[in-house]
Amino acid sequence: MSGTSRDRDAEGRARSARPRDGLGRPLPYGVEGVARQPEGVVRTAAQTLEEAQRLLDAGMPFHAHEVFEDAWKSGPAEERVLWRGLAQVAVGLTHAARGNTAGGARLLRRGAGHLADGPAVHGIDVAGVVAWAEELAERLNEPAAPVDPAAEAPRLLAAPGRR
Repeated sequence: MSGTSRDRDAEGRARSARPRDGLGRPLPYGVEGVARQPEGVVRTAAQTLEEAQRLLDAGMPFHAHEVFEDAWKSGPAEERVLWRGLAQVAVGLTHAARGNTAGGARLLRRGAGHLADGPAVHGIDVAGVVAWAEELAERLNEPAAPVDPAAEAPRLLAAPGRR
């Protein structure tokens, strides 16, 4: 070990205190970043979907991923594959927005696979999110401008007139 000290959380676990940008990338110490999502929050499915959609629409898919991860870890066992799939498509969008198109496409496809295997509950437009993820993953195989995460944000709930 190099002898350098590591940032620790209140429980003593190693956790970087560096500020982060809207895509979860670390910024230099002392720079103002985006507030992190608190971890371990237990929300209802409706609260999870509302908060995640707000974050996706704001171009913050990394933060939406953390909301889905909380649902994945705290929700009913029979829904874990669904929440994991949503977390993976959100982090896939994160990688695509960061310029990691190969990793983004891989995670979008993996998440779409989990979603297709999970239950269609809570009004989630599973088929629509799967189609969105597969279409974006396909586009990532082509040379293109960087992905704008807010413009590409999927619609999580089935609603008339929404993609």
